[in-house]
Amino acid sequence: MADLSTNFLGIKSPNPFWLASAPPTDKEYNVVRAFKAGWGGVVWKTLGEQGPPVVNVNGPRYGAWHSQDRRVMGFNNIELITDRPLEVNLREIKQVKRDWKDRALIVSLMVPCEENAWKSILPFVEDTEADGIELNFGCPHGMSERGMGSAVGQVPEYVEMVARWCKQYTRMPVIVKLTPNITDVRKPAEAAKRGGADAVSLINTINSIVSVDIDNMRPWPNTDGFGTHGGYCGPAVKPIALSMVSEIARAEATRGLPISGIGGVETWRDAVEYMALGCGTVQVCTAAMVYGFKVVQEMISGLSDWMDEKGYTSVDQFVGKAIPQVTDWQHLNLEYVVKAHIDQEACIKCGRCHIACEDTSHQAITNMVAGERKFEVIEEECVGCNLCAVVCPIENCITLEPVTSGVDKRTGRPVGGHRTWKEHPNNPAVHAKAAAAAE
Repeated sequence: MADLSTNFLGIKSPNPFWLASAPPTDKEYNVVRAFKAGWGGVVWKTLGEQGPPVVNVNGPRYGAWHSQDRRVMGFNNIELITDRPLEVNLREIKQVKRDWKDRALIVSLMVPCEENAWKSILPFVEDTEADGIELNFGCPHGMSERGMGSAVGQVPEYVEMVARWCKQYTRMPVIVKLTPNITDVRKPAEAAKRGGADAVSLINTINSIVSVDIDNMRPWPNTDGFGTHGGYCGPAVKPIALSMVSEIARAEATRGLPISGIGGVETWRDAVEYMALGCGTVQVCTAAMVYGFKVVQEMISGLSDWMDEKGYTSVDQFVGKAIPQVTDWQHLNLEYVVKAHIDQEACIKCGRCHIACEDTSHQAITNMVAGERKFEVIEEECVGCNLCAVVCPIENCITLEPVTSGVDKRTGRPVGGHRTWKEHPNNPAVHAKAAAAAE
């Protein structure tokens, strides 16, 4: 049977599924329920400095973008860091860690970008015997207007500075939580590493307004008629998060930096995708808020079954395994040829492939053959773009089949070669290089 246990920065947990810093981890009651349900770890909801607690709105804090069947695809929130007193949170963290020694317990922190503020709070957190800290440099609303959260995460110099302070004043592992609201996520990741951070976690939420009430002309949800941007998460952000994780995992400056993946993890398969791109653990929020803490049980059993099927005995065996296959566009083989193929037995003759290709692509699918309604691929026109397979409602009815020999009927060129943009004659740089060599 597969061993799902993880050792992330020396922090051990029985499985890689951690709850992210968010409302589900705001108090002892929630965290204990989560551990009883089977979660391998939690990141306690972000603590602030001593003093008056932050004030949240009393109106709606959450919004959502739903699919047609009311599944929550995107989740938006304007909630701030914990509004409970610091001493209460610290006391509960200490008790939970003593009661659940086999689970990972990380404390998320956000205080003003001043050395003394970080120096002051770290001993209190260290006293709880928590396993590590996560620096919240990602929150895009409310706190960023106060010079914290993403206001820090968007400035690599600040990321490096605060990470260095924390490494100086605590023995605990330091994880830097990165904001996606930035042009190049690699820059703050590099800064975190330079500052001595032990790991990064990403992504935090994305700036968003999920909807507008067009009858009343105001954002939805709203507080007393006014709305604001919030943090967007859930399944809809997963592709963005996977891309950012892969960039950090394969960049020369950050390669090998431990990563905790966050963003739209709902199933064991989602978790495997993150881990294949280099994540040692995954963090979950939206799925727990929508389906409850027991959703982790399906994640655990699904991951275990998949690992048994594939012959993996530990999660370390597939962490990062997909990274070598991620590359830049310029390195793709432009001589690789595929053609769409329609399984006529599976086809329900809905015509969506034909309409999509006819109206918006390459007019490569017929809708009539010998006077009958039938959809077939015209190889002379097919570029293998995959649009037909994407819009087809029947899984695997349309597949892309490689052409490995002969001539591409569309271009008249032999297939089977290998040429990237760096060697392609249409690339101006190729001509410039050739001209320089000839001089």
